[in-house]
Amino acid sequence: MGALRSLLVFLWMAVTVIPAASLIIVLTPFSGPDFRWWRIARPWLRGAIEAARRIGGIQYVVKGEEHLPRAGDSQRIILCPKHQSTWETFFFASRMPQPLAYVFKRELLFIPFFGWAMACLNMIHIDRAARGDAWSKVALLGEELMDAGKWVIMFPEGTRSKRGEQGVYKTGAARLAVATGASIIPIAVASSRCWPRKSFTFIPGTVAVSIGQPIIAGVGESPGELMQRVEQWIEAEMRRIDPQAYPDADRRLTPEEHDAKLQQVLEAQADAARAAQGDVPEDVS
Repeated sequence: MGALRSLLVFLWMAVTVIPAASLIIVLTPFSGPDFRWWRIARPWLRGAIEAARRIGGIQYVVKGEEHLPRAGDSQRIILCPKHQSTWETFFFASRMPQPLAYVFKRELLFIPFFGWAMACLNMIHIDRAARGDAWSKVALLGEELMDAGKWVIMFPEGTRSKRGEQGVYKTGAARLAVATGASIIPIAVASSRCWPRKSFTFIPGTVAVSIGQPIIAGVGESPGELMQRVEQWIEAEMRRIDPQAYPDADRRLTPEEHDAKLQQVLEAQADAARAAQGDVPEDVS
């Protein structure tokens, strides 16, 4: 049943992306990018998320949206989400109050219809082989697009990570933030429990999304130091919203678990004190 539901969702995407992408391409010479975003791209992305929810059984819960600037706010914003599946690439574009400019590898432009439409939406595609030129392009276009009202979105790990694992956090987003004075909004996303990496089968369940407070580079702070703060928040939050994915020794305790552990320690200390005085602990007969 799960495979059939997943097939129906992907079939819906495949059938509907052709007319939506074609409309974006045809209208590009006659309309602005914001019109194509709000009127065509965003509704299609919302439809994909709804298809995954209604047919595929992927529900979601979002915490921390109050940390996002309001629509129309002119401050420069870079979104840095955890990347576990394709789900979040659709979800953020369908949910954010501002148009998004994704930073992505240029190979995606060759995907029929979907990639062609992305080329018409004023995003930032880079050639990873040309590292110096790629960074120059991100810095130049990133600042330009943010000043035009877009939020830049960069997945700091670069690629999707397995559930319970952590990739290498690259400093690209932090370098852009330091260079432009932008704020980084860290986002934890536990999506792979419902849409595992490299899988075409959904697992019905709930994706937890947690949006953190904006992180701003301090005076003299390096991109590496800034990204370390972003990484620490995301990974700690991942262990909170998806504790089953991480070993007990590798995750932060919840307040309830912390109190229980503390109580155990206090009781053990009390037992030791009583034993030293010749008393017998209450739980020993």
